[in-house]
Amino acid sequence: MTETIDRRGLLIGLGGLAAAATACNSSAQPPARKLGYAIVGLGYYATRVIIPQFANCRHSRLAALVSGDPDKARRYAAEYGVPERSLYDYRSFDRIGDDPDVDIVYVVLPNSMHAEYTIRAARAGKHVLCEKPMAVSVAECEAMIAACRAAGRTLMIGYRSHFEPHNLHAMKLAREGAIGRRRYVHAEHGFVAGDPGQWRLKKALAGGGSLMDMGIYSVQAARYLTGEEPVAVTARASTDRSDPRFAEVEDLIAWTLDFPSGAISHGMSSYSSNHNRVRIAGDRGRIDMEPATPYAGHSLRLVRDGGEQRLAPPPGPAVNQFVGQLDHMSESAASGGAPIVAGEEGLQDMRIIEAIYRSAAEGRTVRI
Repeated sequence: MTETIDRRGLLIGLGGLAAAATACNSSAQPPARKLGYAIVGLGYYATRVIIPQFANCRHSRLAALVSGDPDKARRYAAEYGVPERSLYDYRSFDRIGDDPDVDIVYVVLPNSMHAEYTIRAARAGKHVLCEKPMAVSVAECEAMIAACRAAGRTLMIGYRSHFEPHNLHAMKLAREGAIGRRRYVHAEHGFVAGDPGQWRLKKALAGGGSLMDMGIYSVQAARYLTGEEPVAVTARASTDRSDPRFAEVEDLIAWTLDFPSGAISHGMSSYSSNHNRVRIAGDRGRIDMEPATPYAGHSLRLVRDGGEQRLAPPPGPAVNQFVGQLDHMSESAASGGAPIVAGEEGLQDMRIIEAIYRSAAEGRTVRI
């Protein structure tokens, strides 16, 4: 049996996907000044990956911190020169609307909190960059888009691979016919989850398991390498519920996406095995990326005509993918232009994710 998922409200995402391959040439104009970011949530990714990159940004700067831990907030404020007046907790968050130093709120919280803080930031008059997954349901994604639209604020989702040179070059090669007609994508992402108490393994905070975390990379790769939107999905999951890590969320989940051209993608995500690989194959060759989407250390190979070539892609839009993402958001907010990974990108991924979950649960192919 098949089932159709309602696509009302879905905007065409392929224009954004194609634009990602030319992010360096975005129509967004550089802002006249560096725009100020408030970082909401001070976990590892925010403090060890994102915040240090403001030193490399041309159009973005750190302006405020939001945390439920005042000691942590003061410690990072001292390290990065954020004034005491620009420290907020979750109860005082709405006062950020009165802070002229904050232009953009970057939501780096557990998944279930993304919608609330995106909507509150928009109502406070701030632009929003929200980490992926955009939210934990299609309904939440739609509410986030509506809130930002009503406030006249820009909403962008943290899809860093759209600013990473190897992924950008793979998109360009595939789009320009380097491997001929695109027929098949294989995308797998996973790692071995540790502490059962971490928020990623709690359904109320994460909204799901490996699919909501690593699976998004596999879904995204299928979309931006084929240049198409899937029309159907068939999925199955494998989870050992006796393992305390997986009492609430799924471990391994695998799926097949069908595309209008006849292309097929096999994707998977896992919290019990290590994977970071993407391949797209056509009738004249293939493109391999392994690792495909790490923080650093990417690899890209083109295989065709009986030979294999390791490629060193041209530079991306910035010194690294994180800086490219931050500065593109600033450019988009300043110019009023749509970012290449706007809220509609996150909405489309969540529609696909919901279809994957439904297919795995019901043992049927689900139309998208």
